[in-house]
Amino acid sequence: MNDSDGAFSTAPVDAPSGAVAIRGEDLKVAYRGHAVLDVPEIEIAPGETFAIVGASGAGKSTLLRVLGLLERPTGGRVLLDGRVVGAYDLATRRTIAAVFQKPYLLRGTVGANVAYGLRLRGVPRAERTARAAAALAQVGLEGWEARSALTLSGGEAQRVALARALVLKPSFLLLDEPLSYLDPLLKRELTTEFARILSSEHVTALYVTHDQDEAAVVADRMAVMREGRIVAQGLPDDVLGLPEDEWVASFVGMQPSMTGTVVTSDGSLSTIDVGGALITVARPLEVGTSAFAAVRPEDVTLYEAGAELPRGSARNCLNAEITSVRPQGGTVLLVLRSGGATFAASVSRASAEELGIAPGLPVTAVFKATAVRARAAD
Repeated sequence: MNDSDGAFSTAPVDAPSGAVAIRGEDLKVAYRGHAVLDVPEIEIAPGETFAIVGASGAGKSTLLRVLGLLERPTGGRVLLDGRVVGAYDLATRRTIAAVFQKPYLLRGTVGANVAYGLRLRGVPRAERTARAAAALAQVGLEGWEARSALTLSGGEAQRVALARALVLKPSFLLLDEPLSYLDPLLKRELTTEFARILSSEHVTALYVTHDQDEAAVVADRMAVMREGRIVAQGLPDDVLGLPEDEWVASFVGMQPSMTGTVVTSDGSLSTIDVGGALITVARPLEVGTSAFAAVRPEDVTLYEAGAELPRGSARNCLNAEITSVRPQGGTVLLVLRSGGATFAASVSRASAEELGIAPGLPVTAVFKATAVRARAAD
């Protein structure tokens, strides 16, 4: 049973605080014969925050429910520290806590909300009070115990929901779109706060969001899901900055990684020849080998072709041609081609108008070697 604080039992037992490893093998879920989840393998290391991003309906929340023992998979198994567990395993479910899109606070005080799961577990009043106070301090709400939960703002309520989960000292913490209902400014602030809290608590956490920027801030590692499958996973910098798959590249707002041959390397800087375009990267690569390289659109600065460039540290200055233009919000996303290299750049609408941006326009693209993500091709 799911208590409103994200704990899954009313039994008088407290959750252990040790971080655990979570592993899923051959996980499948089908509804009325329609496959909605097919994940051959996923593993979350002890104390790691693992984020899953993807469009609506990609299977993110289904995977969270399966790994969190809230839903039985059609096939496959879940392991905790190498031991097979499932929804039938009540002892394990008591060690899991969750924070969802809406905080679902109870009537009463903030302190009573945070201590609710402890009360259900038979923890003595004095200990409940002390632990609730400590959990509120962890989320930046020290001294808020006596406030009414019904008077809280959205951000304050979500902090209370996180405190209500952390007070249980869970071995595994689920966060399913915890900030999706907040306004953009508050969301950015709480994303940083959640990242700090999760890192300091060293709890094993699975964080589901549709916002890739949010995932990049909170996650140690992350995955991208599409149609029930994991199509990319790894460090946030690699997943968001070095996409190999065309769909993943489009999802994260980039072009697919460029492939070329390493032609120079001095131990700190390397140069990759991508069809005649020389890309300098700030990492050692073996000369003569094949390598992937990519640069985020926001890291590319454009100038008029032939313009005198300001002095600076950017090592990549490429003559390029704009091949496509796509307005998006307050910016314009451009696709550029230089020799065999294709990459994207993001400029403000004002800059696009000033430069006369249009397909076929020649420009000079400038970006730093440190802005280029690169790795040896497998």
